[in-house]
Amino acid sequence: MALGVFIQLAEEGSRMTGIPPDLLRLAFCLVFSYPGCAILKRLPDNNTLVKQLFIMSVSLFYLLGVFSMWDGVRTLLISTLVTYYVTKKWPSSPFMPWANFLFVMAHLFTNHIANQIKEAGELYDPNVIDITGAQMVLCMKLSAFGWNVYDGTQPQGSLSDFQKMRAVKKHPSLLDFITYAFFFPSVLTGPSFDYEEFRQWIDLSMFDVTINDPKRGRAVNRRIPRSGRVATLKALEGVLWIVVWVLITSYFNLDYALSPKFTSELNFFLRMLYLYVLGFSYRLKYYGAWSISEGSCILAGIGFNGKTKSGKYKWDRVKNIDPWKFEFGQNTFTLLEAWNMNTNKWLKNYVYLRVTPKGKKPGFRSTMATFFTSAFWHGTRPGYYLTFVSGAFFQALGKIFRRNLRPIFLEADGVTPGPYKKYYDILTWVTVQLGFGYMVQSFMILEFGPSLRLWSTVYFCVHIFIALVILLFYGPYKRAVTGYLNSLRPKETTVKPADKLKMDAEKLRQLQHELRVLSSNEPSLGVPQPDFEDFDDDVKEAIAEFEALKNEIARDIDALRPKVNKKPLKDAKPQSKRQ
Repeated sequence: MALGVFIQLAEEGSRMTGIPPDLLRLAFCLVFSYPGCAILKRLPDNNTLVKQLFIMSVSLFYLLGVFSMWDGVRTLLISTLVTYYVTKKWPSSPFMPWANFLFVMAHLFTNHIANQIKEAGELYDPNVIDITGAQMVLCMKLSAFGWNVYDGTQPQGSLSDFQKMRAVKKHPSLLDFITYAFFFPSVLTGPSFDYEEFRQWIDLSMFDVTINDPKRGRAVNRRIPRSGRVATLKALEGVLWIVVWVLITSYFNLDYALSPKFTSELNFFLRMLYLYVLGFSYRLKYYGAWSISEGSCILAGIGFNGKTKSGKYKWDRVKNIDPWKFEFGQNTFTLLEAWNMNTNKWLKNYVYLRVTPKGKKPGFRSTMATFFTSAFWHGTRPGYYLTFVSGAFFQALGKIFRRNLRPIFLEADGVTPGPYKKYYDILTWVTVQLGFGYMVQSFMILEFGPSLRLWSTVYFCVHIFIALVILLFYGPYKRAVTGYLNSLRPKETTVKPADKLKMDAEKLRQLQHELRVLSSNEPSLGVPQPDFEDFDDDVKEAIAEFEALKNEIARDIDALRPKVNKKPLKDAKPQSKRQ
């Protein structure tokens, strides 16, 4: 009964708004989570069972009543129950986390393959909602839980701070675990979070820092602080992104870009701009969905993340996207770090660092394991791999430009922006945004042939640009190119010792950051850093500059010390020459 009503309403709403029916049903679930979370927050603090039953009821209403995913619920339950059994049976086995990880990934991968076979010969439709989206979120939760249970059996001294905070020392009951897996504000779209965070939320220990907080005024009936204003603002932000998405997609769409009119009606520059807008419009629906979902989690209280130094409550625990940082980022690393942030954390803490043997630094094996995990997690379609491989090489250009071009636009101290630095910032922003607009087309289309055909309409310009830059900086003319660029850097001028010491200290801080980035291959969203031949020369050069600068600062301090020691003598009475 309920299913028929939702289908009819979704079809009618789609005709009125132009929004696909499945997305309207998803929007209903996201919006309905707000009154659902308002009720959940007000259930008796000490009655965990009522909370659990309410959470499960709403999740099943979404999955069965709104979307009729009967097979999908079975799929989610299979993964959940297998993980529960494996982690309970062999909690301390070093093989358990890997066996659990491989199972949930293989289960997800199988469904990706099944969907691809079912839709063989058809262009992928991103506006159709199936169970794989919810399964991707669940995959992160379950694989992380395996490691959390294992960490709970290990000596504290062998764990990192991150692992200590999330270690599961007491295996939950089956109802607890299923409630965690099917948490309704995030069951369809995320965000993902670890079990220990969920446990601290449901038993209210997450809010211990708010006890007797004078900011809360007189005694209140519930432990969870008020978060209605923060949640409402996040919801309004999400709605705004959705409105902009609807407006833009009425003028810009993939069908036109894949048609002959695209090349006959638009010149090269307009085609590149069109691809950028297409990529932007693709992100907008994720901005909207993730912002609204985060807002409902904030309203429920699980978004609580302690206090700031000034005593204000933070609500960013499950933040999944930073649209402003992404849209105005000047390098690939910044963009990827601002996108799908909880997936980034999962890949880093439960794949990248776990593959690395204890006592060793992450290397090529960790990078490639993360890359393939991210690729298989997203799906099996070739478009994902085209984007990931292209993005890996494009990300490497950021290091090249920062190391060789950026110093030209700074003053001689290497810190102060020069008169043309703003033009460099604008140029890098345009390059990165247009490059991303080009590369993500295959992520949107997902099919191999159409992706290459669309790239060909702009002559594969970004791939050619990547190849030329790599050839210049890692080919036979590397020394000549870098030598010429070094000659364009501003020459140092004489400054006061105290000012020089201050500038060198700031330069040292920036160089430390640059050295950390240069010597790290930690991927964002699984996009690896290509290991070019002689790439270590950049690291060695940075280390040499780092050591030289430390020695120079030490000499500056020694030079200043006698002057500092003599200062108090100015106030002393001069001694008689007769003495």
